[in-house]
Amino acid sequence: MDSEIVRCDWVSSDPLCMDYHDGEWGVPLHDDRKHFEFLLLDGAQAGLSWMTILRKRENYRKAFDDFVPAKVARYTSRRVEKLLQNPGIIRNRLKVESAINNAKAFLEVQEELGSFDDYIWQFVSSKTVQNRWRTWREIPSETAESQAMSKDLRHRGFTFVGPTICYAYIQAAGMVNDHTVDCFRYAGCG
Repeated sequence: MDSEIVRCDWVSSDPLCMDYHDGEWGVPLHDDRKHFEFLLLDGAQAGLSWMTILRKRENYRKAFDDFVPAKVARYTSRRVEKLLQNPGIIRNRLKVESAINNAKAFLEVQEELGSFDDYIWQFVSSKTVQNRWRTWREIPSETAESQAMSKDLRHRGFTFVGPTICYAYIQAAGMVNDHTVDCFRYAGCG
């Protein structure tokens, strides 16, 4: 029964939150399309709660062509205006334009290096960092790795990729295991 399962402190009783934590958050990710999805959603989250984004995730999936970077990179100003009228997503012009800009930069990384996955995992030496946090309060909001990632992503033209957003991305993509040691997912995410 779910009430007997120990999860990270940040997980609410919302089934959407529990499903995300239990099946996705912190699982090592090696799929370029999912990497783009996480980047887009983490950028959209800036200044908002993650639950707000989780609740809008399916709307984002529809609005942004299933997070296919090659499609998003071709969006025009007309498409931006249409997205800004969509109540199912965060209607912030800078965030919408950032998603398009980041799709273009994402494709450039793939073109240059073969895959975004190979590029992004270099920031943690290509293996999950195993942390041993006892409480959620111990976990930093940014690290040297997220600062380096942020700096390099910005150098490559990405936006909405500050060190805190990058650390949220690193956590979600399983590049660090930030499940607390008492969480039932800790042992399986590494």
